[in-house]
Amino acid sequence: MAIIVQKFGGTSVGSIEKIKNVARKVKARADQGNKMVVVLSAMAGVTDKLIALAKEVSPEPDAREMDVLLATGEQQSVALFCIAARQMGLPAHSLLGFQAAILTDNVFGKARIKDVEAQRISEMLDQGQVVVVAGFQGLDWDSGDVTTLGRGGSDTTAVALAAAIKADVCEIFTDVDGVYTTDPNIVPQARKLAAISYDEMLEMASLGAKVLEIRSVAFAKQFGVKIHVRSTFTDQEGTMVVSEEQITEKLVVSGVAYNKNEARITIKGVVDQPGVASKVFTPIGAANIVVDVIIQNTSEDGKTDISFTVPKTDYDQAMRVVQATAKELGAKQVIGDPNVAKVSIIGTGMRNHAGVATKMFQVLAGEGINIETINTSEIKISCVIKEKYTELAVRALHEAFHLAGDAPKAEDLS
Repeated sequence: MAIIVQKFGGTSVGSIEKIKNVARKVKARADQGNKMVVVLSAMAGVTDKLIALAKEVSPEPDAREMDVLLATGEQQSVALFCIAARQMGLPAHSLLGFQAAILTDNVFGKARIKDVEAQRISEMLDQGQVVVVAGFQGLDWDSGDVTTLGRGGSDTTAVALAAAIKADVCEIFTDVDGVYTTDPNIVPQARKLAAISYDEMLEMASLGAKVLEIRSVAFAKQFGVKIHVRSTFTDQEGTMVVSEEQITEKLVVSGVAYNKNEARITIKGVVDQPGVASKVFTPIGAANIVVDVIIQNTSEDGKTDISFTVPKTDYDQAMRVVQATAKELGAKQVIGDPNVAKVSIIGTGMRNHAGVATKMFQVLAGEGINIETINTSEIKISCVIKEKYTELAVRALHEAFHLAGDAPKAEDLS
């Protein structure tokens, strides 16, 4: 007997027939004697419809009320699932985020899970019930307000629950059958990985891969939760996300990721002195805008330029914040470019092999793609390029690092 958490995304529960199919899958695992916790997203398209309704009322809806509204999407899913499951003889019981005691901070629309009080869920499992939890939502304990976790938040809900109840595995069911070396829509020859490390998955998620939400991977790494990414619509094995020590196939480069949700902002002619960077980025952080790649030029005549990237969805707000800051600092001007993208290669094998960066830069140069900024970590190299070259860059890098076939060897990178 195992404790299993299963999460199903919006496309998996996008219709009544699909909800019944999911119920049958859960019942099959429960009938094997497993204790089951199921986390559901809203039915496909429901969240977008709710947002559209709110925008009809107000162009800038109140954040608290938006969370109350959006949480109803998952409430529909869990209720319909339990109705279907009980019709099949499966003792399913639904819980909303606050009933499952998923406690968060008070940042509406982007709340972070602070704790999960798992006693009620554990007791229900011991009673033989299948516990069905609404994903994407929680409770700000201080105020008693409903909160939502942002896009992809149901992944985080599932992993946090798995950690709290010490589940044997957290299965993330989606419309893809695993984690691939890159987006198969761009490179049809992309290869499904049998396993990937937490660190590699964290990098991929942060760099634009949409298979898992980054906070869910961070939770998994922190608490050692095994994640199995697999398809709702087949019974094939997917990709295991586990610790690096559990990976048998060590790749130099595991994948190529890209992100078109990027915009670049540059403050030109700002005074180069201690504390300026803090004055630039503190207001951006206060606006809950995530800053990614940061480049500061060498000082000339006591002035410097600072460039950084933000999500394209936050570009307009970030520009307003930065322009106000630039005025206070007496900077020369603020310029922005919302038409950039980031392409990256990821692999734990980079730690032990030289020449990976050189090969990446040569490949992009060979395709006539100019690199605007570069950002690196121990296991990734990211380049900001013009958005129109994204697909070309992904295809060229995937081919150059032989990701459609065998893993690249060290001599291939020299």
